[in-house]
Amino acid sequence: MRTGVPPGCRLRQLSQTQGPPDLPSFVESVDEYRFVERLLPPTSIPKPPKHEHYPTPRDPPPNLPFFVWCSCMHNPVYKDITHGNRQMTVIRKVEGDIWALQKEVEDFLSPLLGKTPITQVNEVTGTLRVKGYFDQQLKAWLLEKGF
Repeated sequence: MRTGVPPGCRLRQLSQTQGPPDLPSFVESVDEYRFVERLLPPTSIPKPPKHEHYPTPRDPPPNLPFFVWCSCMHNPVYKDITHGNRQMTVIRKVEGDIWALQKEVEDFLSPLLGKTPITQVNEVTGTLRVKGYFDQQLKAWLLEKGF
């Protein structure tokens, strides 16, 4: 009997003749490793292929205090509806002076509305919200600006 073990805890006794359990055998296959290799990440960045002509970027970005990045949908201008019926236009991916963009958007939309549009600036997320649906007008305006 072991000392220091409480009387309620019994240890299972193993016989001296019992050996390690029999493990199933396995076969190591080297042929299928090519399927594993294609899943592993590359250890270095591959060199780009050589081409006769490389595409050049379009015109340089406009010299403005703000910059609007393109998204996979080209211009990052979206329609948004909140609270069931509040229609908003959102310009995302704005960097730089977002307040200058707000001023220019207000100057652009004021003649269309006859009054100053209601806007909301979020500097943290780089978004500008305009009350109402003006996505087509703002997309055309941003293209005209060079974005």
